[in-house]
Amino acid sequence: MVAFDTIRVAAVQATPVILDADATIDKAVGLIGEAADRGATLVVFPECFVSLYPSGTWASAAATWSSGCDELWERMWASSVDVGGPEVERLAKACAERTVTVAIGVNEREDTRPGSLYNSLLIVGAEGVLHRHRKLMPTMHERVFHGVGAGDDLDVVELANGVRVGGLICWENRMPLARWSVYQGGPQVWLAPTADDSDGWIASMRHIAIEAGAFVVSVPQFIPATGFPDDFPLVLPDGIATFGRGGACIVSPVGELIAGPEYGAETMVIGDCDLREGLHAKRSFDAAGHYSRADVLARSLPDPAAP
Repeated sequence: MVAFDTIRVAAVQATPVILDADATIDKAVGLIGEAADRGATLVVFPECFVSLYPSGTWASAAATWSSGCDELWERMWASSVDVGGPEVERLAKACAERTVTVAIGVNEREDTRPGSLYNSLLIVGAEGVLHRHRKLMPTMHERVFHGVGAGDDLDVVELANGVRVGGLICWENRMPLARWSVYQGGPQVWLAPTADDSDGWIASMRHIAIEAGAFVVSVPQFIPATGFPDDFPLVLPDGIATFGRGGACIVSPVGELIAGPEYGAETMVIGDCDLREGLHAKRSFDAAGHYSRADVLARSLPDPAAP
């Protein structure tokens, strides 16, 4: 049964321990405890939090055959996550101990062989992985590191407390048909882990909240240059003190910022989300319901099976 309670959500704007999955999971477990102590039952981490997001400010060099690229790839692979592996087990244990659900961005290794990496969003509860979504289309420089998602995971998950949670990763949120696919599952809380720290991103989050009739939780990383290890395989560009300034925020179903955005530091943005507000929003506008007009608009979509 879908619930319409008030839930407390924590958007965790944090810096990973770059290229160290174990230490990053340690940090995440500590932050989960802090969020639980503050009353949160849903804790959301940034895109590729475990344990490096390939930022365009430095990652373009990885698209070459220059020195350090193979070492970076090898270390990224070693510090990535197996969905059935010990890192996720530790997250599930933390969820069980603190009675929370965690959404976290990871670099995900393929399940059955050493090969490609994916930019994935995991939703983890006490019983383990509740949902895995692989990013459909890596953006520009990200394609050097990440494969493309299959699109068979555009769905929502209903948590133990009856709350329906779904979302997309970073610029997937700009893809109208991807949003439409997830809207059909009726998300009450929309997750938007991201690396976009622009002012325009906040405008997109406010629009999606209105369009979805859902609370939107947007969480970027805060990445200072000092967060990179001394032995990082590539040379970072000079003169850049911060590679991701943050901007974590929570938006109501009518597009109002109820928490954040916060910039310039590691922080935890907390918001109380009265899920009745999403139900009220659907009375006037339901993008996948009475306002969808799929009977008309679906006819304009191309048939992927057509020759």
